[in-house]
Amino acid sequence: MGVQPAELILWEDETLVVVNKPAGLLSLPDGYDPAKPHLRSVLESETGRLWIVHRLDRETSGVLVLARTPAAHRELNLQLDRGEFEKVYLAILSGQPGWSSLRLELPLKVDGDRRHRTVPDPLGGKPARTDFQVLACHSDYAWAEAILHTGRTHQIRAHAAALGHPLLGDRLYAHGMDVEHPTIERLGLHALQLSFFHPIHKERLVFTAPYPADLASLFSPSTLQDVLSQSNVPWTVQ
Repeated sequence: MGVQPAELILWEDETLVVVNKPAGLLSLPDGYDPAKPHLRSVLESETGRLWIVHRLDRETSGVLVLARTPAAHRELNLQLDRGEFEKVYLAILSGQPGWSSLRLELPLKVDGDRRHRTVPDPLGGKPARTDFQVLACHSDYAWAEAILHTGRTHQIRAHAAALGHPLLGDRLYAHGMDVEHPTIERLGLHALQLSFFHPIHKERLVFTAPYPADLASLFSPSTLQDVLSQSNVPWTVQ
């Protein structure tokens, strides 16, 4: 991807870099092809050395924080462990949910089957909680806000599939359902807002990433206005 650092950076200081990761860019180096572009390889020519704090799937866009010092990296990882990160996503669910809001507490096991998926496992899984709120519906899909209270790998994808509404474009978790759409070729998931404590100054920081135009194009301008009015997070389209 021909991405320039200035196109990604939302905010930075001496300890942190907050970015809006585009879909298609890896968060971490590829284990089979280390030459593939990833966040650090794109950013470090501009920012200097960076440490990965958390990740987004390759086909997920949105806000993500990286540390510029080992001390900041340690502190942010402690916040993650304590559940002090707050994450809000916009997710496009296939089908039409029969509910307007729902809290799902369903333990998940990472790498739980032969396809290396995260799977529900009430006995052997780790606790996982996601709050869903439907913001708008189309005949074949729905736009929802998803708030993560835990950070299991593929948590939103696995929970959405368990509800019978896998994310649009999510072939891995489709379970035989039609998740295709002719105008988008990636996962219908965007990390909208991220909040955490600054590792040095300790104030609460809140960052919001503009919603990508490719996903926004699935809805009419009037529907977008309806969604904006119902969302808990103020946001704009990129």
